[in-house]
Amino acid sequence: MQKPIQYVGGELNSTVKDWESCDVRWALMYPDAYEVGLPNQGVMILYEVLNEQEGVLAERTYSVWPDLEALMREHSVPQFTVDSHRPVKAFDVFGLSFSTELGYTNMLAALDLAGIPLEAKDRGIDDPIVLAGGHAAFNPEPIADFIDCAVIGDGEQAVLEITAIIRAWKAEGRPGGREELLLRLAKTGGVYVPGFYDVEYLPDGRIARVVPNRSGVPWRVSKHTVMDLDEWPYPKQPLVPLAETVHERMSVEIFRGCTRGCRFCQAGMITRPVRERSITGIGDMVDKGLKATGFEEVGLLSLSSADHSEIADVAKGLADRYEEDKIGLSLPSTRVDAFNIDLANELTRNGRRSGLTFAPEGGSERIRKVINKMVSEDDLIRTVATAYGNGWRQVKLYFMCGLPTETDDDVLQIADMATRVIQKGREVSGSGDIRCTVSIGGFVPKPHTPFQWAPQLSAEETDARLQKLRDKIRGDKKYGRSIGFRYHDGKPGIVEGLLSRGDRRTGAVIRAVYEDGGRFDGWREHFSYDRWMACADKALAPYGVDVDWYTTRERGYEEVLPWDHLDSGLDKDWLWEDWQDALDETEVEDCRWTPCFDCGVCPAMDTEIQIGPTGKKLLPLTVVK
Repeated sequence: MQKPIQYVGGELNSTVKDWESCDVRWALMYPDAYEVGLPNQGVMILYEVLNEQEGVLAERTYSVWPDLEALMREHSVPQFTVDSHRPVKAFDVFGLSFSTELGYTNMLAALDLAGIPLEAKDRGIDDPIVLAGGHAAFNPEPIADFIDCAVIGDGEQAVLEITAIIRAWKAEGRPGGREELLLRLAKTGGVYVPGFYDVEYLPDGRIARVVPNRSGVPWRVSKHTVMDLDEWPYPKQPLVPLAETVHERMSVEIFRGCTRGCRFCQAGMITRPVRERSITGIGDMVDKGLKATGFEEVGLLSLSSADHSEIADVAKGLADRYEEDKIGLSLPSTRVDAFNIDLANELTRNGRRSGLTFAPEGGSERIRKVINKMVSEDDLIRTVATAYGNGWRQVKLYFMCGLPTETDDDVLQIADMATRVIQKGREVSGSGDIRCTVSIGGFVPKPHTPFQWAPQLSAEETDARLQKLRDKIRGDKKYGRSIGFRYHDGKPGIVEGLLSRGDRRTGAVIRAVYEDGGRFDGWREHFSYDRWMACADKALAPYGVDVDWYTTRERGYEEVLPWDHLDSGLDKDWLWEDWQDALDETEVEDCRWTPCFDCGVCPAMDTEIQIGPTGKKLLPLTVVK
């Protein structure tokens, strides 16, 4: 089999606790290969939070490649954890974290290999509770048949509450069986149990209503929000992988949430409000994490890291501290209007000078107003001029295709923007050796965003639009060779769209794809659009709906959306008004620095924006002799 080391376990900072001395046991899974799953911050945090508890253990499992899956089936080896190689079926909870819907078939493969019935209704008292979390869990309806429950929002406190309920139920002798345990979880108001809700449909296929079928079960389930991130400095001892992974660095989340208000961005909408980690809290986490791991790079993570109120002091303080050790710092893609050369120089002072990535998202000024990405082309040109003038030679620009109201012209303006970038780079650097890479992803409308009502562009239209852009870039004899062009075709986006805005009827599609051999749908070499479309045609036919009904169809204000009973804190009327503002090309400011726009999150979730500046500085680390 390929890379057997990924199944061995025993990584630095991994934990194996005594099985018999623990009464609540979790198996945690990121449903993808080890190289993608191990660096996942969410799973790493929960792994540590749970293992810190007395009498509780958590172990990890990842998706196995098809070569090992075939061997496991041949030799009757069940899905196992990498920590102690125990069967997943032996645990109390099987928790899966979904950052993308394309991991659903991997979940079914893991359940099947574990010997756990695929559908929740077929499970008995000795089967684990199958629990979904992560961003995709904000609409768990497509996997409602396969999971016992879902948690939306932050997991740190939620897993501890669930653990306490399971512990009490087990101590009482498991009264009322599996149903009683799920009922106790549902009654908290923060755990969604799909089996306790019935969905009624209108003759035209839309949802009439979602209604609880047990007394004491809430009509709406609320998201969890962790306040004061300094009280949750996890992971304290990050895992160091044995095999190569997608991120070879130690990462610290410097704040959670974003209120920039980009209308396409589900992560920004569902993680509100903004909660900053203090500069001293960040410094402590970096210090402990580096000592525990030996990594040589620190990633400062958040949805828009350069927006931290003390980012300049954070970057300078860390660069000063680790100058002798040559510890590099990195930020995920940087907002054009938050970038400055001082910050860039601090980030590269101790590490290598890699390319810079910016995300204008839309090619034209008009489409950036539609999506509320308040960045002008002049802002971008000024920023890249600063970068090229200070020694950078490579800039990457990220865009989306298929945004609401988009035309061919909006997309073709991406080529004009890239040309201006190269032009300006050559001018300020005095060099012809300037590169700009244009990377384009297909837009997928997501739940709990203003674009949740929007029609999705078909795969054929997406491909045609991108072909025109490619032809325009390649046809530019003067600048075209300096512009790299990367894009994904529109097909995976349609499947993602089907699953992100799907309802319970799409579960039949997922199961059919899995049974037809579908695995690792997020990997280009394993994804089969034809398989998904063939299975969807067959599975959805009895309901009188099809893939287009879920993807390219625009929704109306009065329609009940599959996730309306899951409360992200965002007021639905506010989202609708923002959708209308998008159609009117009206921009909305960031509520961190302006009066409140009444999105609803803070009062609904009893939360508030928590930002600095604290006025503190990162002091040099004292050396104890």
